[in-house]
Amino acid sequence: MTDNRPFSSRIVDGPEQAPSRAMLYAVGFKEADFNKPQIGIASTWSMVTPCNMHINELADAAAMGADEAGAKAVVFNTITVSDGISMGTPGMRYSLVSREVIADSIETVVGAQGFDGFVAIGGCDKNMPACAMAMARLNRPSIFVYGGTILPGKEHRDVVSVFEAVGAHAAGTLSDIELKEIESTAIPGPGSCAGMYTANTMASAIEALGLSLANSSALNAVSDAKRKDSYNAGAAVFNLIERGIKPSDILCREAFENAITVVIALEGSTNAVLHLLAIANAADVPLELDDFTHVGLRVPVLADMRPSGQYSMSDLIDVGGIQPLMKILLDEGLLHGDCLTVTGRTVAENLASVDPYPAEPQVIRPLSNPIKKDSHLVVLYGNLAPEGAVAKITGHEGLSFAGHAKCFQGEEAAMRAILDGRVSKGDVLIVRYEGPRGGPGMREMLSITSAINGLGLAQDVALITDGRFSGGSHGFVVGHVTPEAFDGGPIALLEDGDAITVDSVKREVTVELSDEQLTERRARWRQPAPYATKGVLAKYAKLVSTASEGAVTDN
Repeated sequence: MTDNRPFSSRIVDGPEQAPSRAMLYAVGFKEADFNKPQIGIASTWSMVTPCNMHINELADAAAMGADEAGAKAVVFNTITVSDGISMGTPGMRYSLVSREVIADSIETVVGAQGFDGFVAIGGCDKNMPACAMAMARLNRPSIFVYGGTILPGKEHRDVVSVFEAVGAHAAGTLSDIELKEIESTAIPGPGSCAGMYTANTMASAIEALGLSLANSSALNAVSDAKRKDSYNAGAAVFNLIERGIKPSDILCREAFENAITVVIALEGSTNAVLHLLAIANAADVPLELDDFTHVGLRVPVLADMRPSGQYSMSDLIDVGGIQPLMKILLDEGLLHGDCLTVTGRTVAENLASVDPYPAEPQVIRPLSNPIKKDSHLVVLYGNLAPEGAVAKITGHEGLSFAGHAKCFQGEEAAMRAILDGRVSKGDVLIVRYEGPRGGPGMREMLSITSAINGLGLAQDVALITDGRFSGGSHGFVVGHVTPEAFDGGPIALLEDGDAITVDSVKREVTVELSDEQLTERRARWRQPAPYATKGVLAKYAKLVSTASEGAVTDN
């Protein structure tokens, strides 16, 4: 027989649940609390990274909002890891893996404890989509709160400034003292990396999906507005419980098209492709790699934001955040206005009273003068990526690149070659065995792209990998190559000197080899031993799907 009682009632009602109530008294429950909806507060607080070091305060604010609305809040923690700290090291293998671990852990706690709804608060790249994946899986009234962006450092620096300084130092154009000064002044305090990198991209995408309160994505981490946003989220979940609104009422095909549209307009990270595919998978909403192309053909790039542009998220906040941008897109017919959101209102209703940007803000271009008339996220196919690859081509680096392969097995070998001066104009760096299974974990290549940029080679060197890129990467870069090298994809068969062409107009990435030549090389190829045979990396490698399917373990 189906139990239709509220989830928390199954935990605390009746004589047989006296042991549960006894334990809850010990953690602060009062007798009256057993008659209230229970709202979990999933906090990703950690001193591992500045992105999350303040989230305990936001969790407390969300709990207060839930309690004062008439619920009983319960705060619990999950993990986070830092991409910025682990970048360029073996530790980066755990980054994408942590997305699955975090989603699993939130699902586990909410399911075990019988929460009627929850607030999920994330601040770093992978815990944000993980929160949304857990919301979709659990399908209980829930809201995502973004921890907020960091303020720029001295001279408008951020973490990418430091990565690029490493390349300049290797080129001899930056002294030891100058490098030290940059590293010690780039990151002034709490919050996520300052440009339109993955954290700010995903915060904006999740808001566009309808899973966050209005403008949650565009608030500074250290601000009264962010604390109020967290408080309001706690209260809003109580409202969702009362009205019976769940993620399945919000996460439809059109909501994902809205998210893709906003990501493109903001010139967001390639990681958004991977993460939106994963969230859609969790929500059982059909979404494919080619959908990013279909949407991208009609959506222009409007935000002049780092890494390719000039401005940081705090600059966008100063002129009004993403809500005025969404209003522009809605008025142009580029957003689905009838999609429901966690406010209980539709996208169009949320945007009805939004004020426009100040006259022609530099950070957001008008539709009549876009940075690029269509998407910078270019899905490529060809004999080098039969199942797809994703490039971030803004136009700054040109629309095509032709050169000759220089092949590396793993990121470290490529980085050594760059810093040792063994990379030249016209090279196409092939960094392979970094895919979801082969890495495992699909490491980001920010160290490599930043070193290339720091050396002044951004216009002259391309990079192709079955790994992925940080939102801070820019230049002629192609990632998510599928099939990956570990599975015997064509990227595994390349040799130094092979002629490679990347053409964003034709949407192709190709190698000048015949089918017969590829077949002959494949016959000689042997799969390498896996990087890990036990533990979380080994489990992940056995379960994970391809990058073109979101690199999920919940298939």
